Amino acid sequence: MAIFKNDTQNSRQSETIIGSSVKVEGNFVGEGNVIIKGQLQGTLKTKNNVNIGPTAKVKANIEAQDIFLAGELHGNIKALGKLQIMSSAKIFGNFETQSLTVEAGASINGKCTMGSEALASEKIEKVK
Repeated sequence: MAIFKNDTQNSRQSETIIGSSVKVEGNFVGEGNVIIKGQLQGTLKTKNNVNIGPTAKVKANIEAQDIFLAGELHGNIKALGKLQIMSSAKIFGNFETQSLTVEAGASINGKCTMGSEALASEKIEKVK
């Protein structure tokens, strides 16, 4: 089950789509959904969802509500809701999430923090 139910829904709710032939660099902050099919380098923070497609190559730290990962990611992830890692995914970095789904075949090289531990670290960071 994917975070984004169908392409029609994606088109209506998406604010940003990085196509498969596109390479972008920078620090991005937004409120809408983001779909990455190309290359991204920097940071990405959105209040909604991120979908990293199977052809995507991302070198960034990402924070979003729900994250669907099918491509390659070098960086840390903070999913405030759920993180879905597909069989084609390759992660090189740490991730925090409330809910995690991992398909067989995915490659993960990093530390996972889930549930109350992830919330506790978030509250500690806010106090500082």
